[in-house]
Amino acid sequence: MQKLIFICLLLFSMVIQAQKIKEYDLYVTDTVVNYTGKTVSAIAINGMLPGPELHFTEGDTAVIRVHNMMHHETSVHWHGLLLPNEQDGVPYLTTASIKPMSVHTFKFPLKQSGTYWYHSHTMLQEQSGMYGAFIIHKKDETKMPEYTMLLSDWTDMNPHQVERMLHKENDWFSIKKGATQNYGQAIKEGKFGTKFTNEWKRMRAMDVSDVYYERFFANGKSEVQATDFKPGDKIRVRIINGSSSTYFWVNYAGGKMDVVASDGAEVVPVSVDRFIVGTSETYDVIVTIPPKGIAYELVATSEDRTGHTSLWLGNGIKQLANPLQRLNYFEGMQMMNDMMTVGGNMKDMGMNMSLQQMDMNAVMYPEISGMQMTGMQGPDATNANGMENMKEHDHHAMEENKDIVTLNYNMLKSPVKTILSDRPYRTLHFTLTGNMNRYVWTVDNKTISETDKILIKAGENIRIIITNNSMMRHPMHLHGHFFRVVNQYGEYSPLKSVLDIMPMETDTIEFNASEKYGDWFFHCHILYHMMSGMGRIFTYEDSPPNPQLPDAEASLKKVYADDKRYYFSADIGLESNGSDGELRLENTRNFIDAEWRVGYNSESGYETEAHIGRFLDNKQFFAVYTGWDFRYHNEMDKQRNLFGQRSTQAKRAVACLGIIYVLPWFVETDLRVDHKGNVRLQFTRQDIPVTSRLRLWGSWNTDFEYSVGSRYILTRYWSLSAHYDSDMGMGGGIAFTY
Repeated sequence: MQKLIFICLLLFSMVIQAQKIKEYDLYVTDTVVNYTGKTVSAIAINGMLPGPELHFTEGDTAVIRVHNMMHHETSVHWHGLLLPNEQDGVPYLTTASIKPMSVHTFKFPLKQSGTYWYHSHTMLQEQSGMYGAFIIHKKDETKMPEYTMLLSDWTDMNPHQVERMLHKENDWFSIKKGATQNYGQAIKEGKFGTKFTNEWKRMRAMDVSDVYYERFFANGKSEVQATDFKPGDKIRVRIINGSSSTYFWVNYAGGKMDVVASDGAEVVPVSVDRFIVGTSETYDVIVTIPPKGIAYELVATSEDRTGHTSLWLGNGIKQLANPLQRLNYFEGMQMMNDMMTVGGNMKDMGMNMSLQQMDMNAVMYPEISGMQMTGMQGPDATNANGMENMKEHDHHAMEENKDIVTLNYNMLKSPVKTILSDRPYRTLHFTLTGNMNRYVWTVDNKTISETDKILIKAGENIRIIITNNSMMRHPMHLHGHFFRVVNQYGEYSPLKSVLDIMPMETDTIEFNASEKYGDWFFHCHILYHMMSGMGRIFTYEDSPPNPQLPDAEASLKKVYADDKRYYFSADIGLESNGSDGELRLENTRNFIDAEWRVGYNSESGYETEAHIGRFLDNKQFFAVYTGWDFRYHNEMDKQRNLFGQRSTQAKRAVACLGIIYVLPWFVETDLRVDHKGNVRLQFTRQDIPVTSRLRLWGSWNTDFEYSVGSRYILTRYWSLSAHYDSDMGMGGGIAFTY
């Protein structure tokens, strides 16, 4: 008996030792940084951007104390980790928000290994620098030299301003990137018909990314150098895409890379020349250090080709990786024209597209050859680590290599079987949808707040068939679970926690509901898409109350509030003939606006209208509104309108009801009736892009009022403007856009 007790105690002590507790303290503070010559606000963790790299061993118990030293709430999500629901770190959904000047302790066992990361899930804090690497080493793993490459994007603009501008349909980011796809450039390249057809189908000029970034970073720097490795060493590079909205193409000057893991899960090594890392994805690659006296470039280039960041491996003469050239947007536009209907829906192209196998980046935006680059618009010259730095690359960049191997999901194979249990599958169908014009991103045309949680049972198998019916790629991330990406390897399909799904693709993922309780977020990991409402919440049936969220209903309302927020915008003109402008407040479905025209004399008078309305259709081409119209001109009403009714354009004070519909070529029709029975039909086309900065516009209505104008964009907020108005006459001046 004593011997048995001794053995039990020995085993118990061994278990305790194996479950080592490893502790970190993270101090989150507001700070300022200057990466571009401009001092701006940011968020630091332990005084660092990005935060410290956390290292653990599989089987450890992580104890992490987050000290919020800021004057606003924060949170930390442990991306890709399998952990208890209340430790997941999504504020008001799984975990209590970390209040100002408070400490929150996370404690969870680590039952996996691999490359992961952590980031804030509060509003847009991730964009401001609140993220870091989270590495879990295998027990008794074979030692191999390694290096972590944490990629990110940086904008000097306040992230809330970025989000507001995206919702305003402002093309300032396209101007900065040289990607406006205007009529002048279309004529120059013989693509006028392509451009006109694009707008006829009510598609805005699209980029492969939404936001202009001043810098792209690896570990917080434009370039980093790792010189501690021996020539000929094979090393593991842990690549983490910690950006807010950027995809990165990765290639290596030293030749092929062996991909050995994705999202922390091992895969059978596959040798490739390049691969794209979706926002929030991680990849582990094995590369060879160059001979003595040489440094190879491992370069990550933003998908829109406006910049890159480099990791130099070795010490000596720098050997550059072949750069990716600029994109031919008009070829991509032609492809979009073929793919889309006038109604804004995608056609059935008769192709079975899945798993990134058709490189839509190449199909939609073929790279421009060296000869074609002459005279093309380039990114703004202020981007110091942008494409202008690519001039340093040698002539091999211009050679086409038909033998380049590009990674796709169908090439990934798990080293062990991943097939789920024999239990029945429950199949869900999700369609990724969106409205680029108003920057609304949805699943099945509904935001998170517009749908109920999806109930799942512990232990059941879930199959999700996802179709991307939008013109953007979306990295869909599932919290707290791995899923199988069903591919050619069947039982050996790879495990991931992020699925990059390209336009027109349909992919299938499967996971076992292996947790016991709680709410688990499934969302697009492009930060501004998620904040727009692109996601769903999976909820385990019969989950007990979350002790961190005592008022569950109030907490959920805060989660839903993210995609209900209103965004303010303004267009104000001050010209020699008077002032005109519009103020607008809008969210996903609703809008409130007020517009005015005020002259400098009594004959010009004033006009003011205000509306409150709602978009009714999925594509948001159709809206209804109610409002009022006040106006006064020092003249008699002398004419009748197109419908034979006496015009009231000189003196009017009416309430009205109306409908708005966007016709092909973005002509906005506005049909209204006022409380006196007068009908007005108005046609307006705004923002016709003649050049990258010159815009035309025009308006006409059945009261025989009309105006035409132009503006030349000088800065983000200011333009030179001129217009002729049938009431106010000709004028010129300046315009303010917010």
